[in-house]
This record gives sequence, structure tokens and C-alpha cells, in this order.
Amino acid sequence: MTVPQHSGIQVWREDGVAPDRVAEEVPVALLFNGEAHVVMMCTPADLEDFARGFAVTEDIVAGIDEIEGLLVTELPEQGGYEVDVRIPDARAQQLDGRQRNLQGRTGCGLCGARTIEAAIRPVRRVPAGTRVALPAIRRALEALRRQQPLNAETGATHAAAWATPDGLIVATREDVGRHNALDKLIGHLLVTQQDLSRGFVVITSRASYEMIQKASCVGMPMVVAISAPTAYAVRLAEEAGITLIGFARADRQVVYACPGRLSRGGT
Repeated sequence: MTVPQHSGIQVWREDGVAPDRVAEEVPVALLFNGEAHVVMMCTPADLEDFARGFAVTEDIVAGIDEIEGLLVTELPEQGGYEVDVRIPDARAQQLDGRQRNLQGRTGCGLCGARTIEAAIRPVRRVPAGTRVALPAIRRALEALRRQQPLNAETGATHAAAWATPDGLIVATREDVGRHNALDKLIGHLLVTQQDLSRGFVVITSRASYEMIQKASCVGMPMVVAISAPTAYAVRLAEEAGITLIGFARADRQVVYACPGRLSRGGT
């Protein structure tokens, strides 16, 4: 996507003044079979991936195969987008009463949920997966720095990336919202039929509860976060069997849950 340049924003340096760029954040309305479900604040890129990932990680559909089609429509007068996702009628009927009645703000995974039960869903046990060596995590962290063009231009977006067990990044998605970035990544990985039991996800944010919940929903066995997890995220990771690493750096990682998949040596 094109990052807008705003003449009113200036970078002052010793050698002069230059305009700067900022990340877009727009309302994206998600509809299912024509019925409004939620409005999320998102970066307007990879919206098809976002809708697919959201539908799966929010348990609106049982899997990517239940998404029969989707249509992205730009709404210039409202300054946003509408994504209408076609799902089986039986699934759509189950959404009655689940519509979120508040805007899903950028940093919030709960906004608009009407009950605690609707907001905090049980996590699923993930597959055993494969062992991952520390050098592979370092390799993925280093590669991720070069795969965030929006953040390089604006400094305002999060990223979620999927890496193979040897640390090769397969795909990266960015968004102003950390959980939106993960939904975009998951949507892409599912539609391209990646094996999510073999590898790990790297996120450039804290590992809050909804990141663990979404990872468990699609069977991701390891979450590597640049920042810290919350206590509730640690408990959910233990419950799901997810290896949770925080404060991931080239020379240091903090392992919060399920260290059995992690090894110090190897590739």
C-alpha cells in the first residue's frame, strides 16, 4: 500500500527540514452474509487475509474451507472499507447475538464483546510440533527487520511473521493493530495451505491473551514476541501447550511456557 506523505509533518535535522510519512488507520466493517458484525480499525492492506484470519480465529467458521467467498468494497465517503464474507447459512445463524456493538479499537481485542464468555474463549491444545534451536529464532528476528516496509516508513505498525523450524520467514503481515497483523498472517497462511504445526510465529508486540488465543486456534506451537507477555497469556500458553518466548533478542530470550520444543544448539 502507499503510505501517505503529509506536508504538515516535518522531520527537523541539522541539514534541513523534510516531510514525513504516517501509517493509515481506517475503519473496516466486517459483514457475514451481508449482516454487520464488527468494525475494526486497521491498516488498509491485505484486507482479504484479515477477514479470513478473523473469521477463523474468532470461531465464526470451523476452518478456511467454510469461507465461500468475500468482497472488499471501498467506502470513500466513510473513509473506510467493508468486507462481506460469505459463509454457510448455519454458521451465519450462530452469529445471532454475537454482533459486537462497539468499534474494535486498534489495540483492543475485547471491544464490543457483550459477555465475558464471548470475549474469553477456551484455548485449544496445539500439536507437538518440532524442536526449534535458538539460532533459528535469531535468524528469524534478523530477517524480520528487513520485512517491515510500513514500519520502516512510519514507525507505527506491528508485524507478525511465520518462520520455518530453521528460521526462514515464509510470510509477514503488518498492521497498526497487533492482533490485526496476526489475523492477516493467519488468513494468508491458511489460504496458501501452510503446515502450521511446523514452525513458529514472531510478533513485534507484547504477547497478550488474544495473540495466544489466535495462535492456539490454528495450531501454532510456538509464539516468539519482541516484548513481554501478560500473566494471563502465560497461563493460556501453558493450557494450550504453546511454547511462549518473550523479550526475544539476538542474544537473549525469556521462556515463559512449555520450553520442551526449544533447544540451545543446532541450526
